[in-house]
Amino acid sequence: MVASPQPEDSSRVETPLARFWSQFAESRLALVGLAMLVAIIGTALLAPVVAPQNPYDLAALDLMDARQPPGSEAMSGAMVYRLGTDGQGRDMVSAIIYGLRVSLYVGIASGAIALTLGAILGVLAAYLGGRFEQVLMRIVDIQLGFPAILVALILLAVLGKGVDKIIIALVTVQWAYYARTARSAALVERSKEYIEAARGLGLSAGRIVLRHLLPNALPPLIVVGTVQVAHAIALEATLSFLGLGLPPTEPSLGLLIANGYEFLLSGKYWISVYPGVALLVTILSINLVGDQLRDVLNPRLAK
Repeated sequence: MVASPQPEDSSRVETPLARFWSQFAESRLALVGLAMLVAIIGTALLAPVVAPQNPYDLAALDLMDARQPPGSEAMSGAMVYRLGTDGQGRDMVSAIIYGLRVSLYVGIASGAIALTLGAILGVLAAYLGGRFEQVLMRIVDIQLGFPAILVALILLAVLGKGVDKIIIALVTVQWAYYARTARSAALVERSKEYIEAARGLGLSAGRIVLRHLLPNALPPLIVVGTVQVAHAIALEATLSFLGLGLPPTEPSLGLLIANGYEFLLSGKYWISVYPGVALLVTILSINLVGDQLRDVLNPRLAK
């Protein structure tokens, strides 16, 4: 006796979010990167709770504990320095956790501002065309012709040190990438029928740009955004290592690496190496997630 086909269960219809997650989870490397990234961000956010010490509370530091190797016990016997201490007697585990907060904040904040600015300008250039598009794209071409670190160095030499200063410098060197990507995506959408229908209905240019063109240009911008956040963190670390990024009162991973550079030849490797490993793992996890996002949002580029 042949069983009759059962009607399809409508409750099993896959939602777009579930479909996105199933495609993203196809890569084990991406899942590993996502797990590492969540752990890094969570640790940074909970720094006052999970860090054994506030490394920038002068009352909690003792210069007698300076440059102690990993596994050493504090002179007071109150704690064990699992990764050693730096030249000021700060616990390296605590310094790395607090340094992660600053590095992530600078990278994410500069990336979000640059994405917003570049996306709006790029979509407007694609929609309006004409002289506005020509002038904007020439500015983008000129800026992208210079190395990002050179532009950032010049800006910081003028602006000085500080979190706000380095965010301004990173936004300046990043917005052009988003503007070019947004313009390319919006040019494809501008010629489609729904845009012509919106114009025929008399919708304003602002509404067409914000309600139709910009949302459809977001997928490639998200992919570029993950890459640029990792690039911004690496660039900030480089600038801080050179002494032009953040002040000692707001240290990032790059500044922690710089603090231990002079002690490398004397065998005190942990002061620079462990913050460097933390920086490497952070950038690697962001890139792993971004690589899979690219494959999911644009299957034509999938490996």
